[in-house]
Order: sequence, then C-alpha cells, then structure tokens
Amino acid sequence: MDKKQEQGIHALYARDPVEADRLLWGRKAQPVTRRGFLKRSGLAAMAAALGSGIPFAHLMPQGLIPVALAQSDEPFSIEGKEGLTVLNDRPINAETPAHLLDDDITPARYMFVRNNGTPPPREDIDPDTWTLEIAGESCQNPTTFTIAELKERFETHTYQLQIECGGNGRSEFIPAAGGNQWTIGAVACPTFTGVRLRDVLEACGIADDAVYIGYYGADKSVSVGSDKAPISRGVPMSKALEDESLIAWAMNDEDIPYQNGYPLRLVMGGWPGSVSGKWLSRIVIRNQKHDGAKMAPPSYSVPKHPVAPGTELSEEEFETIETMPVKSLITFPRSGIEHALDQSLEVRGHAWAGDLSVSTVHVSIDFGATWQEASLKDAPNRLAWQRFTSEITFPEPGYYEIWARAVDNEGRSQPMVLPGWNPKGYLNNACHRIAVQVA
Repeated sequence: MDKKQEQGIHALYARDPVEADRLLWGRKAQPVTRRGFLKRSGLAAMAAALGSGIPFAHLMPQGLIPVALAQSDEPFSIEGKEGLTVLNDRPINAETPAHLLDDDITPARYMFVRNNGTPPPREDIDPDTWTLEIAGESCQNPTTFTIAELKERFETHTYQLQIECGGNGRSEFIPAAGGNQWTIGAVACPTFTGVRLRDVLEACGIADDAVYIGYYGADKSVSVGSDKAPISRGVPMSKALEDESLIAWAMNDEDIPYQNGYPLRLVMGGWPGSVSGKWLSRIVIRNQKHDGAKMAPPSYSVPKHPVAPGTELSEEEFETIETMPVKSLITFPRSGIEHALDQSLEVRGHAWAGDLSVSTVHVSIDFGATWQEASLKDAPNRLAWQRFTSEITFPEPGYYEIWARAVDNEGRSQPMVLPGWNPKGYLNNACHRIAVQVA
C-alpha cells in the first residue's frame, strides 16, 4: 500500500469507518507488545472495547494496541488451542512451549499454528460439499472428489507423522533472519487419518513426464486487494508417492483443527511443514518443478554451499529444502525448575530425523564435555518422532544445563552450536537445553 492509497483510506473514515478499518487493518500487523493482545476486527472493535470513540484513530500507528487494552490480563486465545505462544496474528502463527509437547502423540490443543494467509471463514466450510480437484499438465484424467468420495473410493490409513516448520529455531540466528521468530515449539507429531496421495494420483493417471506435485489451498493472502495464493508449494513425485504421504481429514481421530487445515490437508512427514498444504482444494501433477507461491528462493531454500553470516546470495545459489535434519527436544522437566541434590531426575523428550530415523540420543550436564546415552524407543511408524528418557544425577549443588543431542541412522549428529547460517533462518537443529537449579 503506497502513501497515496493510505491517505485515501484515512479520508474514507469520514464516510465509512468500517470499510476503512477493513482496508487499513487488513495489512500484516507488526509485532505486538508482550503485555497485551487484541484480536483485531478493526478500530471500530477497539473503540467498542474501550467504551468510547478514538478521536485520532486515523493517526494510530499500525499494530499499536491502546494502552488501556494492553494492560488487560486476559490473554489472546486461538480457538481450540491452549498454552501456545502467539508470534503474529495476521496471519496467525503460534508455537508450543517444550513442556507442553511431552505427550507421545501431540494433542490437538498443543499443535502449533503456522499460517501464511487467512483461512477460509469457518462458517463457509462445509465438509459435505468441500471438493478436491486433481489436475495439472501431467494428470491424464483430471478429476474432482468430495471428501465422501475419497473415503468411499480409497483405502483409509492412519499414521503418526512429525511436522516441523522449516524456520523452527530461527530466533537464534545472528545476523537475525526475517520472519516469525520461532524458538523451539514449531513442531508436533499427532496422528493423521486419510487416504494415500499416491492412490488418488494413480487413479487420476500419472503421465510418464511427471516430476512434481503442487498444492493449492482455500486460504487467502493477507495483502489488501490481492487474489494471489499466499502459498502453493509441492514435492517431487518420489515424496508424493510414499506410503505415508496423506490427504487427511482427521487428526487424532477427530476433525483437523480449523487453524491446522480443516476440513482437508496434505501431510508430508519429515519435510518442512510448508509442503503439507492446509485447506486443501487442488493438487496438480507437474512436468516441471512446481512454481507456485513460495517455491522460489529464498523461500524455504538454503545456500547450496556454506556461506559467511550476512552473505548476500543470488537465486542460483540456493537449493530447495527437502528432508529436515536430525533434532531432539527435551519435554520434561520444564526449564528453570529447582531440584534436590539427593534425588535423581528423569529427563525425557522426543527425537526425529526427517526422512531418516534416530539411532541414539545422548544427554549432558556439563555443557557437552561428557555425554550419557539415553534410552530410545522405536518410532510407532516411519516419519514419527521417537521417545527418549534418561536418569540424571548431579554431583554438587548449583546451576546446571541439561543438553540433548540426537544422531540419525546415517551418523549425522546435532551440532552443539548453531548450524550454518542462511538468510531465512531455516534448519536450526542445534542441541536443545534446559536449566536446572540443584540445591
């Protein structure tokens, strides 16, 4: 929005303040104060909440919350979610504190939210009439299915699948990378139920020249007046045709939560969550690498070769992220606890490795000088995370950090410090650590 357009919106307040609110506040909000949060439906809603008009509303900086509202103790909430840390409200992005991810199967209320656009209005979604189109230049028999037809025509499968945002851990990179400043909580591993993407694609005919698939969802761009898809990514055919690649309508045996893609989504475990398209409405079989929104570098791309922090790169120097790196997360105890010296401490968490599996997990209490191997369970199925546990004893009172380090089945280990810098802050798989005071 240029200055002339913005001046026009301010002038519109005199004639139609509701429409002016929609246009002005439809833009992406700036980061908000940690003391308060308002679910913005416009300045008119703010005025109603305050009980009076805002005389200089047209001069209010974008993203600013009236201090009377910022002082409220009532937290911002996302329907169906509990305990999440909100990073942005337009689009909504929220991560899960590590201690809330202790369940073997992530509860729906703790599933993180990563949106690139605005979901279709909840009241406009009817799963009985929702359709999924399969098309594209390498689709031999383009077909449109209802969800009921998917259920009737294809075998149903349920897998526990790990999904992680490619930018999880972005907040630790220096120089800072733009985007949501995820810490460690943009990850989850619930169960998903649906039909194999492979079965649906094969029923529609996959031409010999097919190399990629792409998806389109029903979400909309947050930009004023834009009709472009906020995101439309995809994967090579080899990933699309894996057993665990699903078109899913259920999560943990219930409807997928609204903010996580209800009523239909793709699930591609082990790869960046951005390839698991939500509010799924169309899949295209391509004879080239998909070229939808956020497929071009630097989106979801990293340098082909290591670079010095802060290096500026051309598009040709990037490659698209595919499988995610090995990683682990301590989910118990919660960081910052106090613990008695004469008692052992159980430590537990999860580890995962993209398309691979985890072979070992080690924990350390001396900043990585020495390590002890944790007990590690097998995954319930491919592309699910694995539970690890360990018993820790402390030699003397004081401040300790417990570190966790996982190794995948090809011998790659988590780094103890940040991995190679990249401009968008992707793929941070440095060791997770928590603080414990021993007395």
